Amino acid sequence: MSTRIALVTGAARGIGAATVLRLARSGYAVLAVDRATDDPDLPYAMGGAAELAAVVEASRSHGADVQSHIADVRDPPAVAAAVAEAENRWGAVDVVIAAAGVIAGGIPLWQVPPEQERAVLEVNLNGVLHLARAGVPALLRRPRPRSGRFLAVASAAATRGLPMLAAYCAAKAGVAGLIRALAVELADSGVTANAVSPGSTDTPILAESARLYDLPDAAAFAAQQPMRRLLEPAEVATVLAFLAGPESSAMTGAVVPVDGGLAL
Repeated sequence: MSTRIALVTGAARGIGAATVLRLARSGYAVLAVDRATDDPDLPYAMGGAAELAAVVEASRSHGADVQSHIADVRDPPAVAAAVAEAENRWGAVDVVIAAAGVIAGGIPLWQVPPEQERAVLEVNLNGVLHLARAGVPALLRRPRPRSGRFLAVASAAATRGLPMLAAYCAAKAGVAGLIRALAVELADSGVTANAVSPGSTDTPILAESARLYDLPDAAAFAAQQPMRRLLEPAEVATVLAFLAGPESSAMTGAVVPVDGGLAL
């Protein structure tokens, strides 16, 4: 079986980083994409170049061909260039995963600074749209029979109204709707579209959420999930890795809860 080629955004940390590592362990070649610098519109630190380099180094320890690429998902030409880099390097792309995400809020919607609201919508929703626009044609350039996969990270916030995170909820609900529509558009092409919907996962975004809610730390969110614990990014990455593989061939348009029961 030939090596499958994947592109993952948001790769410097959190679920994106865990997904790069999980795919590397499964023998994928991976282009690990991240902005790798802070966003001036947001009040907390983004994943940096050193973190992205560490993810790549750890992934290569499994013998995988993993390369880093700097790109901001808010920038359509940069996203298209990342997809082109993967195709030029390996000749094709089989899996495209939109894992880049940010959060802002902590106050009622009408009080959120417009630049923060814009960043949340542009990264969490428009970033997925930009990646689909560039990545799906690359997946379709594989000859039939193909098993291309377009995947996105949604959230339990897509179906739950989270106070003081209205823009984040709107963006994630948009991702779920996008995946369902894209699945119908792709039909019998051999390319599927699916998403995971994580609950409270131990990532820097959850730490920032705790700060926004004036909680002592992210561990406080564990109480809202029936499993009474936070999820690990690797647990979400494992489901993404399954969806990335040929074994998920009967699934398209699915938004799979990986949420410790939060959506129940």
